[in-house]
Amino acid sequence: MSPLDPPVPPAGEEIHLPGPSIQPLLLAVGITLALLGVTLGRFILVSGLVLTVWVTIRWIADTRRDVRALPSDLSEH
Repeated sequence: MSPLDPPVPPAGEEIHLPGPSIQPLLLAVGITLALLGVTLGRFILVSGLVLTVWVTIRWIADTRRDVRALPSDLSEH
């Protein structure tokens, strides 16, 4: 930087990206099984629904835990 360059303000909020997860794939498998189960049988339907609900609950819990871990001091902005 030269002395003629304007001062650069400090960076704002950090960008938070969630870590890698298999949950989107498992959710897609659960929904697919549930849809296939409509025509192929109750066992596949129930298996898909259980997988879908379980993954959704885990995903929400993981997201809530990640959000709680973020810094909550927003008064500086």
